[in-house]
Amino acid sequence: MTSSAPIFSPAALRAYLPDSGNSADAVYWVGFSGGLDSTVLLHALVQLQLPVTIRALHINHQISPHADQWQARCAVICAQLGIEFTAEKVSVINSGKGIEDAARAARYAVFESYAGAGDFLLTAHHANDQAETLLLRLLRGTGPRGLAAMAVQRPLGQATLVRPLLNFSRAQLESYAREHQLQWVEDESNQDDAYDRNFLRNQVLPLLAIRWPGFMRKWQQTAELCAEQELLLEAIAQEDLAAAAPRAARIGQSIDLAFLRACAPARQQNLLRYWLRSDGCSTPEQNHWQQIQAQLLQGREDAEANVTWGDVSLRVFRARLYLLPVPLPEMALTLIETSDNQSLRLKMGLPNLHIRTRVGGERCKPAGRNHSQTLKKLLQEYSLEPWLREQLPLVYSGDELVAVGDLWVCDGVVAGCDEAGYRLVWTGGAE
Repeated sequence: MTSSAPIFSPAALRAYLPDSGNSADAVYWVGFSGGLDSTVLLHALVQLQLPVTIRALHINHQISPHADQWQARCAVICAQLGIEFTAEKVSVINSGKGIEDAARAARYAVFESYAGAGDFLLTAHHANDQAETLLLRLLRGTGPRGLAAMAVQRPLGQATLVRPLLNFSRAQLESYAREHQLQWVEDESNQDDAYDRNFLRNQVLPLLAIRWPGFMRKWQQTAELCAEQELLLEAIAQEDLAAAAPRAARIGQSIDLAFLRACAPARQQNLLRYWLRSDGCSTPEQNHWQQIQAQLLQGREDAEANVTWGDVSLRVFRARLYLLPVPLPEMALTLIETSDNQSLRLKMGLPNLHIRTRVGGERCKPAGRNHSQTLKKLLQEYSLEPWLREQLPLVYSGDELVAVGDLWVCDGVVAGCDEAGYRLVWTGGAE
């Protein structure tokens, strides 16, 4: 990156557009709010006359009383530019993380639904937005991943999200807009300093710019360096996860606890964060990391520790660390009629077949055993995870226990090689 900021122009913008997008079948979806930033982006794209299809996608959050007027204004701007315009209304529901976060989630869900495989979704985030994002994350506490702020590109479903204006300031965009006599929508909520981002934009960043005029360029460099570090950390985490022998469980998945314990604490966190992200799970807060260290990584292997946050749980069993959903899904037992002689099958024709759950004290004799044992001891031997034992389905014929989940069929009720029987399958819902 050069030390001086580039002057914004369509030619300068071209350098930050994805090279693979210059083909006749590529589509550039532009997230078009109608504000200054997205208006400049859309106008400059049109001037380039690229061999791509450009479409504007407007999200009506229905928060402002002027939302419908903004949508109509956006339609007019696109008509003037000769750009296909699409608008979607969304319902923004604050789930506890703030209205800004809820609006963003709703907006990106629509973006992902429209941008297909090979498409690009272009947003008009600029250098000022990047500085605000970096400072917000720093104030909330973060590491290199958070300090990388907004990536220039990242996957968005089957498409690619691109932010081509990150190296240009809002002042540069305003200069371009004045030069070309552009008109745009002004969102009155941008002046409300009750929102954290607005407070930084209106009160903090102007003061920083007076004392350190080039700070946004420096911060962009910091974000890029942190992004490079994050790529290195992710590569290490990928190698570590492979070495930790991940495998699917009946519910959730698990990794080798001994390998994890042998890693240095920083590497443990790096591996766990990557594992959680790869499964679409939220990452722990600092107090949860302390619990993970104390209860799971430094605790006894037979301890029934359970560290939970949000809809995620980590538990230990038989030298494995399990990643589980919260709450656990309901499991269901299915009896499949089959003549497959390779599997242990329950005889057909047994009277009064029904399913019960455990009450305690049950005994049975699995096929091939010399004597009966308590169900509790057998479940320990078969290594069924403790958190699944309470909902384990027991198959009875009358008052006789004839099968336990899909773990075993009891002696005397196994289908012979030349007869049909029931293969038992015990599975859970979506993980």
